[in-house]
Amino acid sequence: MNLKNQSILITGGSSGIGLELAKNLAGKGNKVIICGRSAERLQAAVQSEPRLLPFVCDVAEPEEIKKLVQWISENHPDLNVLINNAAIVSKTDFFNDDRALEQANLEYQTNLLAPIRLIKLLYPILIKNESPAIINVTTGLVYAPRVIYPFYNSSKSALHSFTQTLRLSLAGKNIQVFEVLFPAVDTPWHQGNPPKIAIPVSQAVREMLAGLKKDKPEIRVGSAKILYLISRLAPGFALKKVNQIQ
Repeated sequence: MNLKNQSILITGGSSGIGLELAKNLAGKGNKVIICGRSAERLQAAVQSEPRLLPFVCDVAEPEEIKKLVQWISENHPDLNVLINNAAIVSKTDFFNDDRALEQANLEYQTNLLAPIRLIKLLYPILIKNESPAIINVTTGLVYAPRVIYPFYNSSKSALHSFTQTLRLSLAGKNIQVFEVLFPAVDTPWHQGNPPKIAIPVSQAVREMLAGLKKDKPEIRVGSAKILYLISRLAPGFALKKVNQIQ
């Protein structure tokens, strides 16, 4: 995949992996649009990298996605790369949390349905442009889920499955479909308490970009490679080890 002189949308681009990725790509002659729920965070992101183009959008809200797509259609019809990066997570005790179903809806809307909606609505724009690509960000936890993240695991596992079928359905079309599976990464996503095994965000983005340059359809970053292999050889052991992480 060519990572220069593209027109790119990154959801969840105001912090963490999304922001690191946006800064990196903006420095390569790309036009980089970032969207996020917080106008303040987007403003801070632009202050750190003035070449970024911000748009306030809560991707959990279908009507806001429609507004984003309309804005892109009118102002950036050359968009050719969609990076579905936005995600939320919560630690949930499913049976004892009175807000569990509410949280499940929010996570499924953000982590699963938002990427599906964006792909469906932006596909007519992407496919008209040169070198189009769809990049979905998931996690190594699709191979062995953590009990404390019941909705995050399942939403990302569903996106993993959807990405595989999407790639098959678009075979022969002039568009690439990638999936990036991250391990634990030291970002605000962990709310100040990342696990000890978390890797720096710079390393995560560096490995992601290296995989994209090599046109790897599934890019397993860091320990996600190991988890993939262990889950194939000894799935029970992989599940046990993942849930022992501190």
